[in-house]
Amino acid sequence: MIKFCSVFMFISGMIVFCSMRKHLLLTLLSLEFLALSLYLFMFVFLCYYGASYYFILIFLTFVVCEGALGLGILVCMIRSQGSDMVSSLSILGW
Repeated sequence: MIKFCSVFMFISGMIVFCSMRKHLLLTLLSLEFLALSLYLFMFVFLCYYGASYYFILIFLTFVVCEGALGLGILVCMIRSQGSDMVSSLSILGW
């Protein structure tokens, strides 16, 4: 049952990620939701096979680093552009 829940979470996160391309904040939130669904799936998978949980700690470390980098980019973009609209972003402005 939990496997289907994590698959449903992943599919809904991908739908939100593909449909919300205008705002960077919504894109980052959907990426974090995808990471949470993958964490749940890996936890169930490792519990089922009785494996070690050290890989989950490494995965959480990378997810936290990804979230911090995303928030840094979001703050930098809001300070330089004034909003989080991706359409107003220009490569020449950076």
